[in-house]
Amino acid sequence: MPADAAPGRLACSECGRTVADRWRCECGAPLNFADPPIPDHPAPDAAAGESLDTGDGLWAFAAFLAVGDDPADRVTLGEGMTPLVDADGWDAEFKLEYVFPTGSFKDRGATTTLTRAQELGVDRVVEDSSGNAGAAIATYAARAGIDAAVYVPADVKESKLRAIRRAGAEPVRIEGSRSDVTDACVAALDGDDEGGAADGTAAAWYASHAWNPAFFEGTATVAYEIARQRGWEAPDAVVTPLGHGTLFLGAYRGFRRLDAPAGSTRSPGCSARRRPASPRSSGSSTGRTRPTPTGASTTPPTGSRSRSRFAGRRSSTLSPRPTATRSR
Repeated sequence: MPADAAPGRLACSECGRTVADRWRCECGAPLNFADPPIPDHPAPDAAAGESLDTGDGLWAFAAFLAVGDDPADRVTLGEGMTPLVDADGWDAEFKLEYVFPTGSFKDRGATTTLTRAQELGVDRVVEDSSGNAGAAIATYAARAGIDAAVYVPADVKESKLRAIRRAGAEPVRIEGSRSDVTDACVAALDGDDEGGAADGTAAAWYASHAWNPAFFEGTATVAYEIARQRGWEAPDAVVTPLGHGTLFLGAYRGFRRLDAPAGSTRSPGCSARRRPASPRSSGSSTGRTRPTPTGASTTPPTGSRSRSRFAGRRSSTLSPRPTATRSR
């Protein structure tokens, strides 16, 4: 990052406080980038002399991202621009996220999260995960030359542990519930449960896929890619997996940003299959939910039916599943 530049500040949508960097607000609410980039015109148009270099993967959309202004800070393995393919007989297209370097869409958030860590001069990151996010954070931390520890449930699959170890990260197995794993990870932040990044005193930086706003910058790129691959026209509906809500909320944010300029693509309906609620997302377990801004709840739409017949499943390193979009 240039000497006269600084990483983007974060803001709380609940109390309005702005900070240089924390993983959550002092009031306990999630943080977002205070000034996320919003395109001031509709999507790039080749006829107007504009184009995207898709060879840059998801970083082709750098102008839409709140991290990575300086290409030298980008922590990348060539991720992004995953195929969008027709599914014969399904009236849908599938986004093949399993072709990412670590085998899941979590690489979208890992590249932007470790880029943010690089911008901040972080030396060590910690993350809590049941598997895929931990493997992604570990892999991109290795790419950045940043030490990493990944807190995992004690009964996590050995294949997940191998993926973390292969990247050179330290897996830390924790007995108890998934919440106990998160608590142990937060406790590792040198006694500072906010991570201390604002004053640079923490022993580790929390690269959380559930809380860190940089992660959602990355998952938002799924919307940009889908729109670009469909001629800058959104599908009727997008179906995603919904565990911590990282892909679901990322897609929502991405389509909303594309929808901001006059004349741009409209936002599609979003549906998902989900597991228990995360700090950023709560609502129906049936998957018939509508996205809302980060920090707010999602609730089933009333008096309407989901416009998609397809339910996404959690992406897995061992048995990956695509994200579905319904054709118009």
